[in-house]
Amino acid sequence: MPVEVTWWGHATCTIADSGVRVLTDPLFVRRFAHLRRRRGALPGPEATVADVVLVSHLHSDHLHLPSLARLAPGTRLIVPVGAVRSVPGLRVLRSARGLRITEVAAGDEVRVGELLVRAVPARHDGRRLPVGPHRSPALGYVVEGEARTYFAGDTGLFDEMAEAVGPVDVALLPVGGWGPYLGHTHLDAGRAAQALVRLAPRSAVPVHYGTYWPIGMDGVRPHEFHSPGDEFVRKAALLAPDVAVHQLTHGEHVRPEAAR
Repeated sequence: MPVEVTWWGHATCTIADSGVRVLTDPLFVRRFAHLRRRRGALPGPEATVADVVLVSHLHSDHLHLPSLARLAPGTRLIVPVGAVRSVPGLRVLRSARGLRITEVAAGDEVRVGELLVRAVPARHDGRRLPVGPHRSPALGYVVEGEARTYFAGDTGLFDEMAEAVGPVDVALLPVGGWGPYLGHTHLDAGRAAQALVRLAPRSAVPVHYGTYWPIGMDGVRPHEFHSPGDEFVRKAALLAPDVAVHQLTHGEHVRPEAAR
């Protein structure tokens, strides 16, 4: 059965491959801290069903403890090395919910059923903000089964990206953020299109945009909230015309291999 990708919003996706459900950076709330979900209904209970959950880094919009608490007891959780020490709430979830936590560094591989999950480097501040120590790297993951699917997490472009990630069939790439400004440790639509040139996947899905936005900032550079997906589609067509780009709405799924 071909790989199927569902985008739930922000960086939260389900990758279904070889009978295994992989959930990325789950975020299942309408509001947290200074952010409010402005587009897309909250994911339903089906979004929490996963055999393994991948956490790319420790920022609270990617490692969100209340959302992890909604996982079924005993769910396997793969996190960057040092995460349990840096985020004590993970220890609580491990004891109270029975989550099976595996810490990984770039280059580590974890077998999950018929899948092989490989951690790859990312160019991003991976610590628990605002004052967490630099103990945990930011990571991406390559999920290899019927297809090789790259979940980038949060990252900027870096020289060794193609070599570090390796050959992939599907790339889930961030193209925006939750605020009006992005630094170079993020991919915006243009840099994400450049990443396609480096990675040369068969298919791509833009994520990490058009979901959360700071409360009270609706009128500040609103195009940064609304436009990154469309902009990525346009720039990808110019820079990487051989890549099939699937721009999903919240809760929509696609089988990239079958759609090509």
